[in-house]
Amino acid sequence: MPANDEVYIVLTATGTWLSEAIRWVTKAPLSHASLSFDRELKEVYSFGRKKLSNPILAGFVQENFNDPFFEDAPCAVYRLRVGERERAKMQLLVHEMKRQPDRYRYDLLGLIGVLVRRRFPRENAYFCSHFVASVLERGECRPVDKPAHFVTPADFEHALEAQQIYRGTVSGYLSRFSATYPASVFGASLATATA
Repeated sequence: MPANDEVYIVLTATGTWLSEAIRWVTKAPLSHASLSFDRELKEVYSFGRKKLSNPILAGFVQENFNDPFFEDAPCAVYRLRVGERERAKMQLLVHEMKRQPDRYRYDLLGLIGVLVRRRFPRENAYFCSHFVASVLERGECRPVDKPAHFVTPADFEHALEAQQIYRGTVSGYLSRFSATYPASVFGASLATATA
């Protein structure tokens, strides 16, 4: 398989009560995982709150990293090189979910399963890192050596350390890597960014 395409894993910490609870339990600084098929993070997918103002309503989401909610959020971005065929399989799964988002729900019970190391099978239910790991598996890519339903954001952080292309804030990433958003948009400093 020639690795001539790329996908991006984005880890963030948004400061919500669930994000903070996950950080407290896992002791990991970044508690949310998302997947993007473009470096500019124009299309970012995950499982989380469907409306930023409502933490209860959650499921499959397309995240908008230009929203002020994410502006100062700490993040790390990892690039995975994959084959064209494998990337197409991943995109197909995400687009199936995108066409019928109401079929999918957030798997809070699955998060508990990670803590107690027990799987609670639920159809069409994911939490953020479970979703990302499942999509990668569809494309025959398994950067973390454990079942998708046990993968945490911290697992991606440890497994993909060598593929990290950025660490800083979301606004810093967008100002650095996106031609659409100049550095002055958020007024962010790139001093803490790494490439």
